[in-house]
Amino acid sequence: MRSAIAAIADRIVAGGAITDTEALELTGVTGPDLFFLFAEANRIRERFLGSGIFLCSIINAKSGRCPENCSFCAQSAHHRTEAPVYPLVDEERMVACAKEAEAAGSSCYGIITSGTGIARGEELERILRAISRIKEETAISPSCSLGIIDRETALLLKEAGMETYHHNLETARSFFPNVCTTHDYQEDVDTVRVVKEAGLKVCCGGIFGLGETAAQRVELALTLRELAVDSVPLNFLNPIPGTRMEGACHITPLECLRTVALYRFILPATRISVCGGRDKNLRDLQSWIFMAGASGAMVGNYLTTAGRPVEQDWQMLKDLELTVSSCCE
Repeated sequence: MRSAIAAIADRIVAGGAITDTEALELTGVTGPDLFFLFAEANRIRERFLGSGIFLCSIINAKSGRCPENCSFCAQSAHHRTEAPVYPLVDEERMVACAKEAEAAGSSCYGIITSGTGIARGEELERILRAISRIKEETAISPSCSLGIIDRETALLLKEAGMETYHHNLETARSFFPNVCTTHDYQEDVDTVRVVKEAGLKVCCGGIFGLGETAAQRVELALTLRELAVDSVPLNFLNPIPGTRMEGACHITPLECLRTVALYRFILPATRISVCGGRDKNLRDLQSWIFMAGASGAMVGNYLTTAGRPVEQDWQMLKDLELTVSSCCE
């Protein structure tokens, strides 16, 4: 198997691509061959993205009461959880958190709101003002995740200074009805396309451990490749009591790392970050994400759960002798 893995990696490094069949075969790599897969994924990362690591941070700017019924989400109004519920935070809070994120070493800062989308009006205006100030008062790259949006909204965000729009597909099209039934998968795909057409970068990925098959993980990666997204956040399920997924088994650390490596083979030149569920699922193997091909990580708190202290992540990077990039390019 190692010779086959090496041959695929050589082709990718030379500018070629992995086939769908080969990608499916990589999902079955186990044992000592798995560590060879990680090493080759890391070689691909260094070939296309260098050795710099990108850090990002977010603010849960509006929490709870989401009308969507995503099976994993603590903020869904269809679930009964202990997740915080509050309206959109004020402009000062969004800007202050951006400055904190910059001080923590993040190069990207995301303003995240619950809900299907955001309507024109005071909330959007407040976010636009915050983005403009973040651009003026910091060197961090502002992004937003406001749900399903149209081209006009995308252009307003771009004009304010937003550089990247974040909108996850969450899972493969074939598995999506098991995750969410309150909107169609195509609406998410259309949002990604609208944002790209507006001239913005797109951050788009998914969450793993929902019950999807290995083939469906490949399916999502191939969709992301077809959409030519700019960065891919990989999240791993942290089952929250009160959600439909509360009794789900955790994805294993090696399965997480195999998924990171798989995505690096399929998306060789794309920035891939490990985000939600990192602490819970990878445990002592968190530092291996970079050896398996990841080029970034989210630091600080997640949407409704706490992350580990930023100082611990910086110590991890120091121990690995990895440098942190100061820009989002």
